[in-house]
Parts: sequence; C-alpha cells; structure tokens
Amino acid sequence: MARLVVERNADGWTVVVRPVWREALPARRREVRVPLSQVTATGVEPDWWRAMRGTPVVGRCRPGRICVGEREHALGRDPVAVRAGVPAVLGTCGAPAPFVRPAVSVPDAGQAAKTPRRHLGGDEGEEPGPRWVASG
Repeated sequence: MARLVVERNADGWTVVVRPVWREALPARRREVRVPLSQVTATGVEPDWWRAMRGTPVVGRCRPGRICVGEREHALGRDPVAVRAGVPAVLGTCGAPAPFVRPAVSVPDAGQAAKTPRRHLGGDEGEEPGPRWVASG
C-alpha cells in the first residue's frame, strides 16, 4: 500500500505519495509530489471506489480490488492508488498544481488527512517536519 508523507525541500513543504513497487510499476510512476501550498483541502472517502473519477489513462484497475495510476476527466487528471476495503485520503489541489485530486488508500486515513489539513489551516508556529503521515 502507498505511503503518504509531508517533506521539506528547497521549495518548501511537499506532499509526497510513494506507491509500493507492485503499484508503481503499472502506474509508471515512483512518486507523486504536490507542493503543500497548492493543496487547498483534504478529506477522507470511506468507499474507495468513490474516490475515482474519469477514465483510466495510465495504470491498472482490477474491479473490486485495486486501482493504481492516473485517471482523466473534464477538470484534469487525478493520480490514484486505492484498494478495496481501505478508506482513501483525497487532496484537492488548486492551480497550477499538476493534478486536480490525488487519492490514496491508507489504513489510518483519518489521521493521514489531518496532518496536511492542520498546516493548511494556519498552525504557522508548528512545522509539519519530515514526518511519517501514513503507510500501509
């Protein structure tokens, strides 16, 4: 299952999704990076299949089991790494982010969604730190 982390680099804080190798191969991507400043909201979707929208462009979907890759729709592209029975963390991104709404399944989705949200809302004194957010 993919890992969701918040890291600091030269350009500021970045939300990074790193799929395990079995998910990275069909997705043709080792990681997805979105600057934290471009993430406008985060949330949890308990039904993994509702996190997906559009049609698959790159990756692999096995109905009722897993969907990994990118999906395209009228608003842009969404990277997804979701599994059946595991809630998904959704991040809504604003322009000029390369993606519209990344979705990743993690076992503790509620806690994973809170970390970026806390730093979006204005806890300016506290830095997110290079910390583990969630993995599976």
